[in-house]
Amino acid sequence: MKRFEDGIPNKVLKDIFPKRLIRRSLVTEELYADLKKMILSGKLKKGQKLTLGEISQHFNVSIPMLHKVITRLKENGLITSKGEKGFFVTDLLSKVLLGI
Repeated sequence: MKRFEDGIPNKVLKDIFPKRLIRRSLVTEELYADLKKMILSGKLKKGQKLTLGEISQHFNVSIPMLHKVITRLKENGLITSKGEKGFFVTDLLSKVLLGI
């Protein structure tokens, strides 16, 4: 049986990696749903700055995983970025009323 550089048999790697990818995907989906719910419910207020370090610690996720979620929230209009200043919760009411 072939072995990877660190001595782990390839068969073992095939069994491990898909599970990790699935788990990572589920965590990302849950994090997205939780943050979306917090924004829509008003728990995260319009204009509030989202501090990635605090969020990653609160949800116990890595910054790269959080970046995927932040990108998705931004694409869906729930947050905005202001260059180097960071990410902020969108004013959803203005967005709906003004059609922005």
